[in-house]
Amino acid sequence: MNSQIDFQSSKSVAVSQPGLSFMGAIWRTIRGYILWSYERGSLHYDVMVTLILLFVFISPLYINYNDKPVERNPHPTGVVVIPDAQGGLIYQISATAITEGKGMDVRQQLQHIIEPISGAVSVTKFEAVKDPSGHTQAYKVWVEKE
Repeated sequence: MNSQIDFQSSKSVAVSQPGLSFMGAIWRTIRGYILWSYERGSLHYDVMVTLILLFVFISPLYINYNDKPVERNPHPTGVVVIPDAQGGLIYQISATAITEGKGMDVRQQLQHIIEPISGAVSVTKFEAVKDPSGHTQAYKVWVEKE
C-alpha cells in the first residue's frame, strides 16, 4: 500500500458552497468590527470610526438622555455679598425679602436672612437703598462675626 500524493494535479475534495463562504466573510467582518481588529487607516477602521461619530452626534436627536443642566435659581431672598474696604463683608438684601408688618423689626429680619449664609453674626449697621421715587429697593447690611 504505497500511497503517494501527486502535488502537481491536486484536486480539491471539499465542496464549497457559494452562500456559505459569503456568509462566512460577513461574519468575519462583523467579528472584526466587534473585536476592533482592523488596522488604523484601513477602510474598515474608517467605517467603524464613522459609525461611532454618527451615533454620538445623531443619537441625541432621537434619544432623550435626560441630561439637561440644572437651572440655577437665585436665592429667594436675593442676597448679594460684597467685600468692603476694611476686609469685612456687606450684604445687600432685596427689599422684597423684608416684610414691614410682620412683628419683627427690620434689623431682626435682616439678621434672620444673613445668619444661614454666614453663621452667627450681629448687625452693626444697615441702610436702605432707595430708587429716585423714594421706594426701598434693597438694604445694605454691615455685620460683625460673634
